Amino acid sequence: MEKLSANIGIFGGSGFYKLFDKFEERQIETPYGPPSDSVVVGTMAGKKVAFIPRHGAKHTIAPHKINYRANLWAMKSLGVTRLISPCAAGSLQKHVKPGEFVVCDQFVDRTSARIDTFYEGPIATHVSAADTYCPELRPLAVKAGEACGIKMHPQGTVVVIQGPRFSSKAESIWFGAQGWEVINMTQYPEAHLAKELEMCVVNISLITDYDSGLHGNVEPVSHSEVIKVFGENLGKLQNLLVKFVETIPDQRSACKCSETLLHSRA
Repeated sequence: MEKLSANIGIFGGSGFYKLFDKFEERQIETPYGPPSDSVVVGTMAGKKVAFIPRHGAKHTIAPHKINYRANLWAMKSLGVTRLISPCAAGSLQKHVKPGEFVVCDQFVDRTSARIDTFYEGPIATHVSAADTYCPELRPLAVKAGEACGIKMHPQGTVVVIQGPRFSSKAESIWFGAQGWEVINMTQYPEAHLAKELEMCVVNISLITDYDSGLHGNVEPVSHSEVIKVFGENLGKLQNLLVKFVETIPDQRSACKCSETLLHSRA
């Protein structure tokens, strides 16, 4: 059987379970157990792209149960060096509206007990999370969205909660008061694990709702509403991805993501 390969990988989030009509599909075994689903590889903008729905094709895996290490290792085993990590997300700020996209540049981890490293010894490895998201890919994602007529926020902080529950109003008010823009359940440890494997990673947050504590004058978020709004905007995300993939350079030269481990060990 011919070995599958791809340089670009995409994870699908809530409401985003399929990317290609024509594709090759493989079950991949990893040292960390099975990925969320089989990996499919298809062609987008003339380039080979790998896709995994992080919750499974039928949304059977809750955010805190996702095998993030297996998903990332599977992508790496195919040769992926550029990882696109779109997700459904809530807004913590009034000016960030449902239907708009945020290309996050920072995260805040509010999860608990998730396995969040590949490096458990015997070599001590300390990967910096100062700038997890790739500085080369982020502006390309913004430009791709703008070219598709999408309202793009070029930066923002995503606070990642444990899930599967949504925030209480008090928690939401607290997060918003810190100045953070986006709330989600899957960006950590996914993005950091990608960094540990020296991948370039970029997040594209599709805003589906205002979180429950925003000024106290919005309906509390529900999963059904998240899926509804995400579905209404899925076409915009798919158009953005095609334009974005088209503009990603074949070689990495404008970032140092491939040198992460050089600065992480004594």
